[in-house]
Amino acid sequence: MPQAPKIDPVDDKIDATTGAAPVPAHVAIIMDGNGRWAAARGLPRVEGHRRGVEALRKTVRAAGEIGIRCLTIFSFSSENWQRPASEVRDLMGLLRLFIRKDLAELHSNGVRVRVIGERDSLDPDIRRLLEEAEQLTADNRNLTLVVAFNYGARDEIARAVKRVAADVASGAIKPGDVTEQMITARLDAPDIADPDLIIRTSGEQRLSNFLLWQAAYSELVFTPLYWPDFDRAALEAAIDEYRRRERRFGGLAAQSGA
Repeated sequence: MPQAPKIDPVDDKIDATTGAAPVPAHVAIIMDGNGRWAAARGLPRVEGHRRGVEALRKTVRAAGEIGIRCLTIFSFSSENWQRPASEVRDLMGLLRLFIRKDLAELHSNGVRVRVIGERDSLDPDIRRLLEEAEQLTADNRNLTLVVAFNYGARDEIARAVKRVAADVASGAIKPGDVTEQMITARLDAPDIADPDLIIRTSGEQRLSNFLLWQAAYSELVFTPLYWPDFDRAALEAAIDEYRRRERRFGGLAAQSGA
């Protein structure tokens, strides 16, 4: 599969023309609160997930219009299999519906779909759908939509470390030569730069095993909105908060994200 050019982190310098910091190049979202949204309205959890898909559609459109270059969404974690079987079936059904109904629109809008997460254990039909989405949109460049599916950050890191260990065992590299860059190069999407901004909805303030390696210097914004209520205004509010931050990347003075 052709690989997209590396998406570099945004430069945090003030724009001399507008007087404002630029839009973050890469935004990642933990879409949380579908079930609580439904419970608060006396609706079944699946209705919360359906409304969550609608919120996702709106957010993808808004991201492209705002100028975000990469949007990563936490769609289904490796821990979500522990949920009731009926809810997992509903979620898989919504995934199938989203790909079959929305893939053509994403493709026509120049959106490239990438998938991260463990695939070997997935049902063949789900795996084929994910691969179809990637293959159809491989040459698109307007926006990269990274779908974290059957994803857990610890699992991703462990799989990357296993690849490094295999290279050590084969003699390709020496143990003392292992670097952070070698691990990064073996993650699920090594050509995509770390997220500038991570947003979590529902008021919870934790990463929940999402992009732990990549989030080292990401700005985090937590909103009390449940995911079905998230819209363009909420996305813009999170970006405004991001723009007020001074990113130092471990230094004493603000630095560019490059």
